[in-house]
Amino acid sequence: MEQANRDFLLTLLHTPSPSSSEMEIQKKWINYVKDFADEIKTDNAGNAIGVLNPDAPFKVLLAGHCDEIALVINRIDKEGFLHFDKMGGINPKAAVGMKTTVLGSGKTVTGVIGVNAQHHGGLKDDFGLADLFIDCGWKTKEEAEKYVQIGDLAVYQTDPEILMERYVSGRGLDNRTGSFIVAEVLRRLSEQGCQVGVYAASTVNEETNMGGAYFAAAGIEPAMAIACDVTFATDYPGVNKNKHGDVRLDKGPVLAKGAPINIKINKLLEKTARKLNINVQYELTPRMTGTDADKMRLTGRGVPVSLVSLPLRYMHSPVETSSLKDMDEEIELLVTMIASLTGEESLNPLED
Repeated sequence: MEQANRDFLLTLLHTPSPSSSEMEIQKKWINYVKDFADEIKTDNAGNAIGVLNPDAPFKVLLAGHCDEIALVINRIDKEGFLHFDKMGGINPKAAVGMKTTVLGSGKTVTGVIGVNAQHHGGLKDDFGLADLFIDCGWKTKEEAEKYVQIGDLAVYQTDPEILMERYVSGRGLDNRTGSFIVAEVLRRLSEQGCQVGVYAASTVNEETNMGGAYFAAAGIEPAMAIACDVTFATDYPGVNKNKHGDVRLDKGPVLAKGAPINIKINKLLEKTARKLNINVQYELTPRMTGTDADKMRLTGRGVPVSLVSLPLRYMHSPVETSSLKDMDEEIELLVTMIASLTGEESLNPLED
């Protein structure tokens, strides 16, 4: 990965993008993509879409969601402490003791998630979000309300880090890495050319309702769609591989297998991986994928979908970790597969 591309990735990871408030990160994504896209589209959901070959009848939609999990303020008590609920899959145990950036209506402020000292009994074993709070240093509710109102959002205050020039770690790699990957696929295809229409979408709201993916696919009406997301790596201590499978960093992108997945798209990806000598891993999605693929599949007359995922350690924590090598290989896989398309492909699994 070249330095300019890595800088773009880190820019995305630095930018708060809680589900329902992705405008700032989308503007940065558009600013990067506009230099090589033939066209930029947006929609009423807040998706940002870069397009190559907009007049081509065969359209390929790549979706990587840019939103991250967050905290949503639901009460301000009389002493000025902020109480919160979750916006997406927040793990209460991972939140304890974290610094936060509160995206207040009046001003962005730093807070800390307080915890009862162990000397005073600590947290109860079955604690939840309702037992936690954010301390921004205010003394009264009136003082807090100068900066924050009910419904404002907060994210963990962490900076992305490169580990041993091998891995990237930080919050919200799920799935701003996907938003990065679809942009890079578009950039590479703009340089080498392709015969089909390519729509790289930085989608919104995946962590909460997947509405962005629905808007994108319904508006574009693609011939095929590929969700670029993350999946659970199981290559660290404490994970039961017999139960959760064996998915490892540095072992390549992960293809989903299951009822929602179009077999012929997967075969194209597997053929391309063999050609490039790229290892692929597999995960099972028997009924649903739990990603943007589910919503894209059920738009219009139905869209054939596949899911290509980046192995990710420590999902939905402040220190999610993934491999730069896996990112590069996923980009190469998608670029080469899409560049090989003629636009005459049938994705009907009953046709040869």
